[in-house]
Amino acid sequence: MDEVTGAQLIAESLKTQKVEFMFGIVGVPVIEVAMAAQAAGVKYVGMRNEQAACYAASAVGYITGRPGACLVVSGPGLIHALGGMANANINCWPVIVIGGSSDRSQETTGAFQEFPQVESCHLYSKFSARPSSLEAIPSVIEKAVRTSIYGRPGAVYVDIAGDMVNAKIERNKVREVPCCPPPPVSSAAGDAIEKAVSVLKAAKTPLVIIGKGAAYSRAEDVLRQFVEETGLPFLPTPMGKGVLPDDHPNCAAAARSRALLHADVVLLLGARLNWMLHFGLPPRFNPHVKVIQVDLCAEEMGNNVTPRVALLGDIGAVVAQLLTCIRNDGWRYLSNSEWWGTLKEKIAANAKISKALALKGTLPMNYYTVFHHISQLLPHDCIIVSEGANTMDIGRTMLNNYLPRHRLDAGTFGTMGVGLGFAIAAAAVEGTKIKPQRVVCVEGDSAFGFSGMEVETMCRYNLPVIVIVVNNNGIYSGLDPETWKEMSKMGNLTSVAPPVALLPEARYDEVMTAFGGRGFLVRTPEELRDALQLSLDDWERPCLLNVLIDPSSDRKQQEFPWLTRSNL
Repeated sequence: MDEVTGAQLIAESLKTQKVEFMFGIVGVPVIEVAMAAQAAGVKYVGMRNEQAACYAASAVGYITGRPGACLVVSGPGLIHALGGMANANINCWPVIVIGGSSDRSQETTGAFQEFPQVESCHLYSKFSARPSSLEAIPSVIEKAVRTSIYGRPGAVYVDIAGDMVNAKIERNKVREVPCCPPPPVSSAAGDAIEKAVSVLKAAKTPLVIIGKGAAYSRAEDVLRQFVEETGLPFLPTPMGKGVLPDDHPNCAAAARSRALLHADVVLLLGARLNWMLHFGLPPRFNPHVKVIQVDLCAEEMGNNVTPRVALLGDIGAVVAQLLTCIRNDGWRYLSNSEWWGTLKEKIAANAKISKALALKGTLPMNYYTVFHHISQLLPHDCIIVSEGANTMDIGRTMLNNYLPRHRLDAGTFGTMGVGLGFAIAAAAVEGTKIKPQRVVCVEGDSAFGFSGMEVETMCRYNLPVIVIVVNNNGIYSGLDPETWKEMSKMGNLTSVAPPVALLPEARYDEVMTAFGGRGFLVRTPEELRDALQLSLDDWERPCLLNVLIDPSSDRKQQEFPWLTRSNL
């Protein structure tokens, strides 16, 4: 009789459900699961930390629309992955985490790494379960994958007892479970569409906000038609960048604060009125703003601001409905309106300020100088991964995205440490293509520290990721080497060193070279341009640019004095 193990059933079920990538760290009891996954045709990437592995698997889910798998050992291994599960759930990205656990016969006995894993994962996922038998594995995997992508996407967890991994069963006793189909696409009610169009046409200062939900729903084509035929200004959220190109003439990102404050009608497409959009409330929003909210999750409607019109459905489908309705009477927002004039004036003013900062010839460089030169060399089709404090904030405004799902950052949860995992995931996906696109990971030095050992993963798999560490010697700000040296004479550093300070001019580039990658120490614009061009030309190995900047470099002065960490 043809027999199959639990590990094989897990791997084959994942492959049947079109899960193509697995990230993890193996150990007892899941080593055989990883080996079976490779045998089944699932690509396995061994990471250095389960948290980074889960970040990578979730990024695959966002980029491809099908969850990546994260494989972890029991107890501490799963606990390390919980941060990635929480991040995926809050970002609404599909990921399936598979965790080994103690043998069923040892439950409650104090077994090795015993932990209430299924119960714990309920807090961080949409679905958490353990198959009751080997026969149940395919159906549980199918339900987990289906749950991760249906409705609001998110994390799911499947627990595998150690004694089930190598246990065997006759194949003909296992029911075949087919691949779950893509999520059903729903449209909004017709009368609600008509009401939304009426509100939009009556607006004097309208604004379209494009969130990462629009990116995930693959709504870019119909959204471009909608924006260009209506003439409306749009503002992307950080990961909504690229759904329409950042250099599109209707993009008002460079006048973000003014656009939000003065808009009288906001068409909210796949974005949430949470901290990233200042909750939709004054003083950052017009107190009388009318919101047309488009979301696939009914529970999201009305969070913080009651919408004038709620349109429940898939972003692409609903935008197509709006466009059809608008086309019926040929309405278009006037390009010579006072509102457009106000926005263009602010866009020009902000561009002038940023350019002046970028062209400063002083050394060490500031953020704006660094991003100015990076932006001139990056290919338009590259995937940009970004995390950090000022590094992410300023980089978002200066590094343009031209394609959807080509920006990955700290996201809704504001999670630091995601960068290298995201970059590895993007590079793994690109590596399957005939013409792969470059993956550029722009990190603050503090952010790099969370998962810096993953450069070994990049080198081990020959992933040609370009990591740019914008190094200001600290969290938000740091100290120069001379000040650090003098300060160290004042007493024990645990008592006198500022909590935000990191080691000045740390050689992160040598971390990359230690594993066989290519590292560059950069101090000047000329060195930056040369190192980046060499890295872009090198498709054989990962590269890291350690860019030393002024430790006191900061963002340009903001339009509103109450603005602190609210411009993500």
